[in-house]
Amino acid sequence: MKGPGPRALVAGAAITAVGAIVARGRHRRLGASLDEATASRPGDQLLAGPIVQADRACTIEAAPEDVWPWIAQLGQDKAGFYSFELLENLVGCRIVGADRVHDEWQELHVGDPFRLHPQVALRVASVEPGHHLVVTSQGGDAPGHADVDMTWAFCLSSSRGPGGRPLTRLHLRERYSASRRSDRLGGEIVSLVSAVMTWRMMSRLRSLVQRATG
Repeated sequence: MKGPGPRALVAGAAITAVGAIVARGRHRRLGASLDEATASRPGDQLLAGPIVQADRACTIEAAPEDVWPWIAQLGQDKAGFYSFELLENLVGCRIVGADRVHDEWQELHVGDPFRLHPQVALRVASVEPGHHLVVTSQGGDAPGHADVDMTWAFCLSSSRGPGGRPLTRLHLRERYSASRRSDRLGGEIVSLVSAVMTWRMMSRLRSLVQRATG
């Protein structure tokens, strides 16, 4: 009798993660402290009165300058999102993820596209190497007629661990705003799905960075 295939295993892991997150009510603040969730972050000014805000955070045992190159190369047409690539590709993302830093993907400029899918791109709104990357739907490109604005911020801060070893606190913030009720519901659903994908992203990023710097 054959065991489950790779796709079934990935789907099972994602479903398990969803159940755990929802059961604990943690999909809006996964790994982030209350102080982190209420602090202002780069990009907050781009979206007034968000309907949905989600904060996710983790600590990586490396300096921000070692974490940043992995953040700089995020994107469907670059390194992917270090998440469940099989699931992403089931919806047509066509992601080929990276497990190393690529020099050719390190240049980022305000106004650059930040591609989520071959047909969906956000726009780089603010970038400060080693500190933050903010992308927004404003000025981006997406099919359909959904009236939803969003921002996605990747913020890095430094601290020291035992023995003075460098640490990076990686804080991801998503904000969604919509005028129509149906679009607000869509934002809630996207936030829930994003919690699972972001959990995987943070976990894999931590492993990749610490392996590269270890």
